[in-house]
Amino acid sequence: MSSSATFRFTGTGADSLYRSICQEQGDVAGRSTARVWLEDDTTLVLLITAADTAALRAALNSWLRLINVADEVLDLVQGEKS
Repeated sequence: MSSSATFRFTGTGADSLYRSICQEQGDVAGRSTARVWLEDDTTLVLLITAADTAALRAALNSWLRLINVADEVLDLVQGEKS
């Protein structure tokens, strides 16, 4: 039974966040697939589809961590520019 989850991240840095993580999207060992796209200027969408709930949990852990780290790095870079 396949499972999926969709997350929306809203903020002024959605485009920068998208550009920093988009190259990571795709299939992971045939068990899960992640897609990211910009819904509008301020909304990043993450869709994960997985073969089962264990694969979904693993993919969510990885992707949410990736997005969190990318967001923290963007905050640091923007702080250095001010």
